[in-house]
Amino acid sequence: MSDALVEELRRALGERGVLVSPADRVRFETGWRYGKGVARCVARPASTAEVAATLQLAARHGARVVAQGANSGLVAASTPDLSGTMLVLSLERLNQTIDLDPHGRTVLVDGGVLLSQLNEALAPHGFWFPVDLGADPQIGGMVATNTGGTRLLKYGDVRHNLLGVEVVLGDGRVLSLLNTLRKNNTGLDAKQLFVGTTGVFGVVTRAVLQVAPVPKQRAVALVACDGGDAVLDLLRAVEAELGDVLSAFEVMSANALGPVFAHQPNLRRPFAELPPYSVLVELSSTLPPATLHLENALEACLGAHLERAGEHVLDVLVGKGEEFWQMRHHISESLRSEGKMLAFDVSVPRSRLPAFTAAVGKLLAEDHPQVRLCDYGHWGDGGTHLNLLWRETDVADSAALVRELQSRIYDLAVRDFAGSYSAEHGVGPHNQAFYDRYTDAQVKALCGVLGQFCDPAGRLGTVRLRGQ
Repeated sequence: MSDALVEELRRALGERGVLVSPADRVRFETGWRYGKGVARCVARPASTAEVAATLQLAARHGARVVAQGANSGLVAASTPDLSGTMLVLSLERLNQTIDLDPHGRTVLVDGGVLLSQLNEALAPHGFWFPVDLGADPQIGGMVATNTGGTRLLKYGDVRHNLLGVEVVLGDGRVLSLLNTLRKNNTGLDAKQLFVGTTGVFGVVTRAVLQVAPVPKQRAVALVACDGGDAVLDLLRAVEAELGDVLSAFEVMSANALGPVFAHQPNLRRPFAELPPYSVLVELSSTLPPATLHLENALEACLGAHLERAGEHVLDVLVGKGEEFWQMRHHISESLRSEGKMLAFDVSVPRSRLPAFTAAVGKLLAEDHPQVRLCDYGHWGDGGTHLNLLWRETDVADSAALVRELQSRIYDLAVRDFAGSYSAEHGVGPHNQAFYDRYTDAQVKALCGVLGQFCDPAGRLGTVRLRGQ
């Protein structure tokens, strides 16, 4: 069957630039965890001009478009719907430019460059892009979702490290904001309009990033705590004494860690009996050990805190950093092997994390005792992953249970604890209903005004930031 849009795309992008067959499309149609649709075709432009041409053609033919990076998101925002009419615009071929300014400590990079590819290019020069996470996304996708990661506490998220962007708007206009300045107080910081908005205002084709020197040393400890309040006391103590070099503060409950050792036989239990919370504390610095020996500093800090905290700190292990990080990174996949899993990515003010977690535990104990709470996450920045597990044989209707738990736990986070229903995963079809529920009407109206300029026909993406 002839498709005029596909034929025009082939003329604009070449044969390699357009994928039509189901076998070629399939990897672009299925998300990493959520999202499965059917694409009309996949366009793979290799330059900003080709991205612009793709969006101009889509606009001329009235086609909706979903921009896609590495397709590693967790809210189904990077895959097409089931209509079979949407065009997937993949940036995987837009991945050639990595232009480092070592004196400015900045890098100009194509939107389709992978995080791993960028860091491999930066490493010989002693730099890295320090937004660190388990997936390997593209830079354009990281901007669109404002990626955070495990070391946000020290380095910030993408927003904090972004100096400039180039964006193609929904109708094919190119907006160049490729600023390399750290100080530029001349009005609206327009690049921020495209950070964390899931690609519905435009497609990020290039970005200017601030990069960081690679640390010369790290020190890692695992601290066993008897509860959430002890975790916060530990965080306060470490920040007070070592805040300048604290790079990560990751918290893992016993319920979250237990499955790791059941499904990862190469990892050893650090404690004979898993404590209520195990806390991974990491220090990093560009100073050499002769100037500041991080492991000695960490041991001294934790030793002093152990004396003050008494029985609330159960044990302290220093060293074995790689082993401790392996435990943390294997939690999610290990939990998925335990049964039906419902994952929450939420944040609350970090002083309220123990109370929030207790409130979720109380809700489950009273109304759904067959559901196990397995919590872990970035308590240093207020983020927590609440993974709920159950055996499908224990639940009559898992889909109904998912709907109920999402509604009640998000209400707890947002309305009772002044938090967010999406701490770092962004907004997508998977959680669109909660954007609609919690977002202020005036914010939606503002998004509508911005969207009218950036994507006048509303053809980009499957997310509605403008409201209904």
